[in-house]
Parts: sequence; structure tokens; C-alpha cells
Amino acid sequence: MLHASEDEKADIVRYFLSQSSANARVDFLQKVYAETLMGHRHDVWDLHTSDGRWWVITNPTNLYSQDQFPNMDLAVTFHMGLCLRIPRTQQQRIEGRRVLPFGEVFNKLREANDALHQAQNVSDYQAIGVRSREALLAYVAAAQDASEWPIEQPPKRADFRGWNDVICDTILSGGSQKDRRHLFKSLLSDAWVFANWLTHAHSATWHDAEAALSTVEHGLGLATSLVLRHIRMVPEECPECGSPHLSPREGYNEELPEVVWERPTCEDCGWTGKPVPVGELDADDELFRREGGSDSDECIMMEVPLRDLKKPST
Repeated sequence: MLHASEDEKADIVRYFLSQSSANARVDFLQKVYAETLMGHRHDVWDLHTSDGRWWVITNPTNLYSQDQFPNMDLAVTFHMGLCLRIPRTQQQRIEGRRVLPFGEVFNKLREANDALHQAQNVSDYQAIGVRSREALLAYVAAAQDASEWPIEQPPKRADFRGWNDVICDTILSGGSQKDRRHLFKSLLSDAWVFANWLTHAHSATWHDAEAALSTVEHGLGLATSLVLRHIRMVPEECPECGSPHLSPREGYNEELPEVVWERPTCEDCGWTGKPVPVGELDADDELFRREGGSDSDECIMMEVPLRDLKKPST
């Protein structure tokens, strides 16, 4: 048995009860196994309930009757297959928006942090302002490359304020988003103004440099997350059941094995969004890791014909 927190147990019980009848109960549960496949961990839970015994497997969460899957390896294999299969279009086209990593942005922030730790005089502090500006410009450049923005006359590529307005107005449009839009616009705009001031400030101090970089880091962390959710078409809540419990599901198309795909998945009802390409598979990535369970070379044969998946109280 693997260690499990009380919060994890509560989440599993909550999920099972959401899938079962109103009078169902969970009598016993334990985390018995875990596999990490292509960077995504899947925990396996053994549940004893009033509806029988079940395997509940996470990321995305699904349940399998132990009447139909008497062997845990069968349930895990079936679940992994569901996770890895991505629907193919008839023309095998990569649809959706191009997703480019924001890695350059965070490389510049890391370099700026290293420089801050070495800073000792005014010119060093001014250099932190320059590096902060570069990180902000790298962000708007990456955002321009990662998505198409619906504007007739786009700002110049290095017009930070112009692109900040475009990005916020597009992603956070409408009256209901007014306060969110104001927060993102003002946070990044103020960070840009302060970084520019620091670049030329002859009275700059180490604390000014720290304030500039910290503000830029905080703003870019929030803004990058906002743009990535927009590019990957992640809604604020599940359009089917209204649940906020959405998590990314990665997958691979056998006809495009080098491309990594991702789509949002609702952990409560199973809704899945449109898959978008998010990168390329690194040959050095760790693809597979196991925790718990027992090793066996025994060949496993399915004894129960699987025609329909069983649900609690059905």
C-alpha cells in the first residue's frame, strides 16, 4: 500500500460518490499502485463500496469494476490506452493554434536573478532593469508567435504596452472581466514603467533592482499562465457539468509520434476539450516508472468479456 493523504482520500471518495447512486457508500479504500508514464503520474486505488469493488485510476480520474477487471494490470493497461489515444482527423492535419514555449522568457528571468545576486553598484542595478525589459519583450514576442490575435492593425513587434493591451483585451474581454483585465494590464504596465526607470536611474539601489525583478517575475508568471490557457483552449469551468476540476491530459497520435498533444479534461464528468499540439517528445524523457504493486512475468488473459463498461448501481 502506498502513502495517501487525507485530502487525496477525500477526493477519491468524492469522485466515486459523484459517479454512483445517492445512497452509495465507500467502506474502505487504499492507494495500491502508481505508474508515471511520459511524465504523468497515475495512482491506482482499491475501493470497497456498497456497489462492489472498484479500481479508481487518476489523471484523468476514471473507475473500473473489479468484476470486469479482476486483475489490476488489466485496468491500468486499459486506462493507459485511453490516455494515450488521440482522435485523428481524416486529413491528419494539425489543427488549433501553434503553441510555442515561453522558455526564453524564463531563461531571461533566471539570468536576471543570477545577475541580481552579483549586483554591487549602480550600473549593475541598471543592468537588472535592462534584463527585466528584455524578459517582458520576450513574453510579448512569444505570445505573438504562439497565437493569432484578432486585430486589423497589430502594434509593432516590440511595442510592449500595445501588445499587453491586445492580449488582455482579447483573453479577458467583456464587462464581467473588467477587474481581471485591469489587474493584468496595470500589473504588467507598471512593471514595464519601473524597469524602464531603473535602466536609467543614477540613484538606483539594490532594493530597486530587487523590486523591479520581483514585480516582473510575478506579472509574467500570471500572464504566461493566462496566455497558455487561452492557447490550449482551457475553459474556466467544464461546459458540461460546470465543474472547476479541469486538468490537462497529454496524448500521442500514432501517425505523428513525435508530437505531444494536450487537451483539458473534466475530472468529474469526463468531458474533454479539443487537443492541441504542445511540443515535441524529447528522446531523453523518462517515459515509464512504477511504484508499488508486484512484479510478475505471468501472462494475463482476460476472462470476462468486455462489451460495456460497468458503472456503479447499474
